[in-house]
Amino acid sequence: MSGITKLVSHIELPRFVRVKQHFPHNELTEEQIINRVSDGFLKPGIKEKIKPGQRICITCGSRGVSNIVLITRQLVKQVKALGAEPFIIPAMGSHGGATAEGQVGILKSYGITEETMGCPILSSMETIKISHVKGMDVHIDKNAYEADGIIVVNRIKAHTGFKGVYESGLMKMMTIGLGKQRGAYIAHADGDDAMPERIFLIGSEIIKHSKIIMGVGLLENAFDKTFDIAVLSPQEIPEEEPKLLLKAKAAMGKIFFDSCDVIILQKIGKNYSGGGMDTNVVGRSRLPIGIKSERMGILDLSDESHGNATGMGRADVASMRFFRKISFDDTYPNAITDHDSSVYKIPLIVDNDEEVIKTAMAICLKIDYSNPRVIMLKNSLEIEDILISEAMIPEVVGKEQLSIVEEPFHLEFDKEGNLITQI
Repeated sequence: MSGITKLVSHIELPRFVRVKQHFPHNELTEEQIINRVSDGFLKPGIKEKIKPGQRICITCGSRGVSNIVLITRQLVKQVKALGAEPFIIPAMGSHGGATAEGQVGILKSYGITEETMGCPILSSMETIKISHVKGMDVHIDKNAYEADGIIVVNRIKAHTGFKGVYESGLMKMMTIGLGKQRGAYIAHADGDDAMPERIFLIGSEIIKHSKIIMGVGLLENAFDKTFDIAVLSPQEIPEEEPKLLLKAKAAMGKIFFDSCDVIILQKIGKNYSGGGMDTNVVGRSRLPIGIKSERMGILDLSDESHGNATGMGRADVASMRFFRKISFDDTYPNAITDHDSSVYKIPLIVDNDEEVIKTAMAICLKIDYSNPRVIMLKNSLEIEDILISEAMIPEVVGKEQLSIVEEPFHLEFDKEGNLITQI
């Protein structure tokens, strides 16, 4: 029993209802994905750059990108079909504890191995300085630098920490991913507000001074499924990516409520968002994005995050189960690289899931305890099905994007106080 237990035992949890959020299903089939990737090699100025015997580097990041195994494998096949020798590098800044071994481990957890891809995976944190722009050294992964060509792959989407013409995408993959920890540290040195410009400046230098063959931009819908693939020449990337970012933002998921007292995330993790949770969905950001909530609770950390608890500082309360999964060796390198400690701070830690919810309610300033407005999500990615407390039912009326699919019920917990109820 924690010291908080007796202080929140009087809090009564509300009943909940299941709500389905409706988003368009426009994801590509596996066949369509394979064809889109294959057709990209036929674009003028791309296919002729890959010649027999060349060593071609393919980037692979640390995010939970939809269909990344299928897409990467197809890129490998296409490069081999042209007689070249592909290899994969982890392109993920400081993730994986900023170690070569840790970054290979992240790829393995996604199913990307030398056996499944049919080509070598070369992992190193060593970089080569290739340029200098506006006071910034421009670094690139040594293995990528020594290749005869580089294929840059990344999802294009809204970033959780900054807004601009360039956010998450191919330019950021070149700046942060190919830059490894050192390059990422340099890019972040002026804070988030400077990131869009720095991504453009450094990414443009990498295009000029390295052997980028093409960029493969992946767009995902509200179900985090691939709905579009853009294969771009190096010169097209800076011009076309902002247009693709707008398209990705228009398709992204959201919570169709303006606010709540408490939002509960069953899990956070780097596989859901670079920030552990997508603030474009769940809010809790310095930016005016996502749903507004007074308090946030976290129940667990995903296994796929490998102990990296980036984003926990956005929450107010978390469970002991969550706390015990934290690897500070895997979490804190991100804080150093980001030049920021705020989202890496530890929330209040309580015994179990039930106490997380009660404590989050107890520390609210403006809450009707007899009618609390509470939302519960699996994570910040899977948001088609959510739970809302009974007091929020009237807010569903008249919203065509929402429907209630079950009568009100009480949450169920096991004997340790951890949640049994599934979303």
